[in-house]
Amino acid sequence: MDPGLEGNVDREITWGKLEKERHWMGSQANGVQKLEQEKLSGVVKGMHRDLRKKYREAGDFKQIWLEHCKDEERLCEYAVAMKALADNHWAKKCDGEGRIEWCLGVCQEYFFNGGKKKAIEKDARRDALNNQPLKHGETLLNFSLSNITSDESIPSKIRLLDVGSCYNPFLMYEHFLAVGIDIVPAVETVYKCDFLNLQMQRPLQLAPDAVDAFLKHIESPIDSLPAELFHVVVFSLLLSYFPSPYQRWICCKKAHELLTFNGLLLIITPDSSHQNRHAAMMKSWKIAIESLGFKRMTYSKFSHMHLMAFRKTSLKTTSDLITRNYPDMLYIPQDFNYETEEHTSTHGCVRSELEDEQLAYGFTELPDTPYDSDSGEGQNSAMPFYEFEDPILLLS
Repeated sequence: MDPGLEGNVDREITWGKLEKERHWMGSQANGVQKLEQEKLSGVVKGMHRDLRKKYREAGDFKQIWLEHCKDEERLCEYAVAMKALADNHWAKKCDGEGRIEWCLGVCQEYFFNGGKKKAIEKDARRDALNNQPLKHGETLLNFSLSNITSDESIPSKIRLLDVGSCYNPFLMYEHFLAVGIDIVPAVETVYKCDFLNLQMQRPLQLAPDAVDAFLKHIESPIDSLPAELFHVVVFSLLLSYFPSPYQRWICCKKAHELLTFNGLLLIITPDSSHQNRHAAMMKSWKIAIESLGFKRMTYSKFSHMHLMAFRKTSLKTTSDLITRNYPDMLYIPQDFNYETEEHTSTHGCVRSELEDEQLAYGFTELPDTPYDSDSGEGQNSAMPFYEFEDPILLLS
């Protein structure tokens, strides 16, 4: 054989062996990564399942939450697992479906691209039609502009509160003065705080720069905060953590108290099913949260989550809990899946399709690994920022 040809054959054999070794090593690494992700997800899922089980058995959510907050060892394990999942196993972006990027986009549109002004003008026109007749020669647009009394100035820094913050992801963005809180922080930049039991103080009567300075000097743990302090409050994968609808209600009520007038509440909650499956639940959430003095601005459904932006339109909470039980309207599927949760808790070694769905409901985000055909990857449905016809109400 020609020595040159023989050398080429040897090189091809060598490269082939190297490719096989690389493929084998990659498969091993993926297997280890998957096992680690399942172990970490088990810690998260187990915490949520145990909380719901205790609530169903005892019914006293205050006592259950008090005992939960005292279990620092398990809470630390949970915080470490969440941080590891966020850092190593969850994609920050996937086809434009990043939850942080969605929050940034909503804030950019609202505070810097005229969204807030449009919303206020729309409210003023509606009020003019409903309540006051126009004067001779006055147009509806001129009337609405002349009757806007709210502060429309663009803040130098958007004061943002991230509740249940794993690692304070908004801290890296210069437009935000971000405060991250959690019952057991995973990083030093997140303050220790039990949001359910956070006490409200009177609003600060200070200039915006002085308010910013106040936020920069707060210390951990945080037991109380002044009302009307933040432009944005974020509940990212937070509300499904709580076993009781009333606890979710308390969180939304506290967010209303902490927000400035026309401030935004951004809610992200997990759901890997298609958009229409839980349309009734999203409609129920909308009604309950709007009863507190909010108005929903926008809604989006990503492959693995619902995303909603609410604007504070009333200085006081307007809910009438006597005529309607609004807290119970903040339900999640796990509130009723008793038998499923008992079954999955005793068969933790093999994850069925149903258990995968339960895990997604409980607390998951977009994984780094490619999706299979059942992931619903192509079911992204981002709604326009201003909607005159609510798709959820129409669908339901």
